[in-house]
Amino acid sequence: MKVVIVGGVAGGATAAARIRRLDEQAEIVVFERSGYISYANCGLPYYIGDVIADEEELTLQTPESFFSRFRVVVKTRHEVVAIHPERKTVTVKKLPNGTSFEEKYDKLLLAPGAKAIVPQVQGVDSEKLFTLRTVEDTLRIKNYIKVHRPRSVVLAGGGFIGVELAENLCELGLDVTVVQRQKQLLTPFDADMAAFVHAELRRHGVKLLLGRSVTGFGEADDAVAVQLDCGEVLRTDMAILALGVTPDTALAKEAGIALGIKESILVNDKMETSVPDIYAVGDAVQIKHAVSGEDALITLAGPANKQGRIAADNICGADSRYHGSQGSSIIKIFDLTAATTGLSENAAKRCEFSVDKVILSPMSHAGYYPGGSVMTMKVIFEKETYRLLGAQIVGREGVDKRIDVLATAIHAGVKATELKDLDLAYAPPYSSAKDPVNMAGFMIDNIKNGTLKQWHVDEIFELLQRTDVTLLDTRTRREYMMGHIDGFVNIPVDELRERLNEVPYGKPVYVICQSGLRSYIATRILEGNGYIAYNFSGGYRFYATVMQDRAFADRATPCGMDEP
Repeated sequence: MKVVIVGGVAGGATAAARIRRLDEQAEIVVFERSGYISYANCGLPYYIGDVIADEEELTLQTPESFFSRFRVVVKTRHEVVAIHPERKTVTVKKLPNGTSFEEKYDKLLLAPGAKAIVPQVQGVDSEKLFTLRTVEDTLRIKNYIKVHRPRSVVLAGGGFIGVELAENLCELGLDVTVVQRQKQLLTPFDADMAAFVHAELRRHGVKLLLGRSVTGFGEADDAVAVQLDCGEVLRTDMAILALGVTPDTALAKEAGIALGIKESILVNDKMETSVPDIYAVGDAVQIKHAVSGEDALITLAGPANKQGRIAADNICGADSRYHGSQGSSIIKIFDLTAATTGLSENAAKRCEFSVDKVILSPMSHAGYYPGGSVMTMKVIFEKETYRLLGAQIVGREGVDKRIDVLATAIHAGVKATELKDLDLAYAPPYSSAKDPVNMAGFMIDNIKNGTLKQWHVDEIFELLQRTDVTLLDTRTRREYMMGHIDGFVNIPVDELRERLNEVPYGKPVYVICQSGLRSYIATRILEGNGYIAYNFSGGYRFYATVMQDRAFADRATPCGMDEP
């Protein structure tokens, strides 16, 4: 059996190695149009930022090492330019000299990946304008910074790559501005959780221009003139397009292979395309979202590697199936970590789920053990069924551990109420006896049995207009004086029983504290004395972060730039 693989990196290289492990006699040839067969795509921003110092650390395999270990023939700088399914061959162009040849196959695996989105606007051919997708792109940016010593950069796009670049370029000493068409960065997150990311970037001096688009580029003396849709022009020493990626599927389209959303390659759960003996994996393929069941494009290394393994299994005669992706992701932003899995609240609503949520602010480990920090967790679930739909976490430490537990729970079909029953490891340096994931489960179980009734940040403006409710802040006097919501009366939770006469009877009471714990205790005191009480989800800390983020948007310049 001869297997030809188009593209390396994650899916193609993984498939090649797996095929060899399953079939020692197979002839395997990989064609890769770049100069690198397998590299750490996710590490590219960190090489630019000098976190990864050695260029060779980015290269996971070379053609020589791949052949030595797996007897896989890898031909870099070779581009497959046509597929001929009727005679089971591909046309390959040698990029160094432009000559072409045909290669036969028994099985063909397409792993072309995705290409950076480059808008059709004026000036995209500027030598001071860059994209970041390949090692070659990385070296070009790195060399430009080394030679020209730019002092400023504008990043067009605020997805994962854009935010990682913002951090790394800021750490190099550049003045960084991020332009994002949406009104938030990192759109897999809900806006309330993205507010923590915005705050961390601003804290480190990164300027955010949200809700605006780049419409063109020009030259202005030695600078790049970045033109915005509002008419403003930003002068900068260099600019980087980080607008996302689109499936690179022209080759498949020309071969008559069926395409799906955004012209991605349609595959079944065995990674088979519409053409016999042709498989496809990675960023170029349409998959099913594991939670919503809807068609999706999820451009992540984890799914690409799994798909490569599954395609290899099926090429070798096994029966492996791909069950979709939850989109589990994590990102470092200076001292903050942000992670998500499953559906965001907004995405769940778009899919017409009946959505509920809890927001909590637990410590990363036992509070009495030194070094702990507060994280913010948002867990989304379906009303009535209590099916887990998604989760988002931001914090200084312990985020990765909890998001993986929640991702596993979603995959395994654990109900949101059953999070309280998970038996998770505990020692003071690592967690609490009631882990934050357990705490989320306790809260959701309390919602189910009626012990907890919630109110949320978007209800605040309506509540402040009402006269038929009592607004109660149960933090200490000192905390209250350091910042509070106008209209909320301060009665510390430890004084509440003695001061119940100050809470009008017969009116619903909406309660807040710093994290949500003391206010929950206050609601139980109130309900035990005949009141109807609602606890604020997330606490004043969460409220203040969200409102500060909204205030930045409100007081931005007409073009949307953060005021200094």
